[in-house]
Amino acid sequence: MKIVEKLKSLNIDISQPPKAVGSYSAFKIVNKFIYISGQLPIKKDGSILKGKVGDDITLEEAQKAAGYCAVNIISQLNSACSNDLELVKNCIKINGYVNSSNTFFEQPKVINPVSELIVNIFGDKGSHARAAVSVNSLPLGASVEVDAIFEINWYQVFQLNSN
Repeated sequence: MKIVEKLKSLNIDISQPPKAVGSYSAFKIVNKFIYISGQLPIKKDGSILKGKVGDDITLEEAQKAAGYCAVNIISQLNSACSNDLELVKNCIKINGYVNSSNTFFEQPKVINPVSELIVNIFGDKGSHARAAVSVNSLPLGASVEVDAIFEINWYQVFQLNSN
């Protein structure tokens, strides 16, 4: 099954990636790698899932926020690949940052939905290395932020970079 079909079957809309919330690029292509900047849990209506996990929000709410980050990563990746996710060769690494209280220690559980969605969408190509880190705060009060590195097929990268 093609990646677009998988996304449709899961009712995931990647048509509008969120705009960068600062002075940076949402993604950068270098050789055969696409670096996706940290994605916040921004919903399609522009609202952000905010709060400190363990104080303001629950593990389950943080996992939902991480899911929005994952969708935004795929949306940015789709944009970087000129709307052709079949170019993706591998997901290399995911870094997850969790706005956590001092007593919350389940950051990996917060980031699991990101890993699971990437593997669900890309299959074996979605298997990746990962870090899940506790932080004191995140931009705009977000509960979670996730960045990613993907490898795409070299020949197609050359075509993307030459356009």
